[in-house]
Amino acid sequence: MIRFSRKSWVVRLWGWLKRGVIAVVGLWLIGIILFAFLPVPFSAVMVERQLGAWLSGDFGYVAHSDWVAMDDIAPSMVLAVMAAEDQKFPDHWGFDIAAIEKALSHNEKRPTRIRGASTLSQQTAKNLFLWDGRSWLRKGFEAGLTAGIELVWTKRRILTVYLNIVEFGDGIFGVEAAAQHFFHKPASRLTASEAALLAAVLPNPHRYKAGAPSGYVVQRQQWIMRQMRQLGGDGFLKANGLD
Repeated sequence: MIRFSRKSWVVRLWGWLKRGVIAVVGLWLIGIILFAFLPVPFSAVMVERQLGAWLSGDFGYVAHSDWVAMDDIAPSMVLAVMAAEDQKFPDHWGFDIAAIEKALSHNEKRPTRIRGASTLSQQTAKNLFLWDGRSWLRKGFEAGLTAGIELVWTKRRILTVYLNIVEFGDGIFGVEAAAQHFFHKPASRLTASEAALLAAVLPNPHRYKAGAPSGYVVQRQQWIMRQMRQLGGDGFLKANGLD
């Protein structure tokens, strides 16, 4: 009869863990390379939402997304998400250090009101490859994936993927699905006001509703539109090669 010591089991378990991590990292690297030019069929967050719905007994929930190229997305939508989420997007390499420092200072003073500082690049990495929630482990993976995406993808590609997988409401992923659901039109025909309204719910699309905007969401929509004008509108996109 073969017996394994506790030490041998620890060694075996450590070996399996290392192989598992290497396999996951390998899949992430392949994904970064392939999605630099291929449409993204689904994201990790979409899978997480779908599994969560099934486990809770909600078999009617469907995480839905319709991939569209950047040329089929209204420029106002591209501008709106930058105005709302990451105005330094064309200039940074995935991380906004100043915003991170401000967020850390704020969170130390107000631990019950946590403020994030994720760039669009970080949000893309998280939505595409990782799970939702807050943890240092996830943030560590997110940092590595963000660096890889910034290295391999163009800024225009990052925005394209982000806009196609970001969550706008229950089961509504990507700007095309959102435009069709809320405005009954393709993403290419979104107005500046409609784009700003969609961008206004991005911090928490389960709490803020584009279909029934609260007073806060309307105020945020108006603020985003002002920021879009201050950035320079379509001229800002052209100047940074994002049109």
